[in-house]
Amino acid sequence: MNGLRKNAGVLRRVLDLLDHAIALPARPLGRGVLHACEIVGGMSVLQIDILRAMVPPSFDYDETLSQLHKVGVRSLPVVTLTAFFVGALMLIQTGNFVRSTGATAMVGWATGLSIFAEVGPVLIGLMFSGRVGANNTAELGTMTITEQVDALRVLGIDPIRYLVVPRFISMILMLFLLTCIGDLCAIIGAALACQAILGIDIRVFWQGLVQGHLLGEFVMGLVKGTLFGGAVAIVSCHWGLRVQGGAVGVGRSVNNSVVTSAIAIFVVNFLVTTLWM
Repeated sequence: MNGLRKNAGVLRRVLDLLDHAIALPARPLGRGVLHACEIVGGMSVLQIDILRAMVPPSFDYDETLSQLHKVGVRSLPVVTLTAFFVGALMLIQTGNFVRSTGATAMVGWATGLSIFAEVGPVLIGLMFSGRVGANNTAELGTMTITEQVDALRVLGIDPIRYLVVPRFISMILMLFLLTCIGDLCAIIGAALACQAILGIDIRVFWQGLVQGHLLGEFVMGLVKGTLFGGAVAIVSCHWGLRVQGGAVGVGRSVNNSVVTSAIAIFVVNFLVTTLWM
């Protein structure tokens, strides 16, 4: 009987050690999963509120025009400059391989495919999230901690209709247009690099681009840009409206917004590419 009690005590201690060894690393993982679910749930609720506010359309048109200028026109120089050099870089990366194999006629097709389908929309979306998304989070976060958002509610003004919906519409529309302009600038940069750096006749580049029939890839890139704009808008507004802790909280929310926007862009890019093919 004493031996059974002793063995039971040893078994109990072993089980306690195993439970401790398993629970110790599982706790932070569980907290991380719950935190991620909380973020996704909060952004989903915000998306539903935005759609509810847009049907029927009843948002501030003056604020929408202001946001269109802020997020679109002011982002144009950095987007065009980035796209120009991205196009030149993609031409160099693909052109060296194409020239070494002797298939110079494929340089336009290969460059256009990479720019239209993947590199152009993703890099423009990341640049957009870093500039516009971070600024939007900081702006809404400052309004939240200074109780301006609460003041709107006291006055009977819905912050979703007045603050969030104009930003949502402007980011979707302007990132769609910026993707179009960025693709054009990237192609121009690639064409100039084809002649100046690789020494391949620019007419060969344009011929390969036109004969590549890349309309489907171009449309897919525009769809991605539109969805990227919506993702950046939801993420930046979500983190801006849930700021806590003063100036430190604003900085933390801006950092979270940029990181979450980048993750959302890559997830959306993967889903669209998988479903499109």
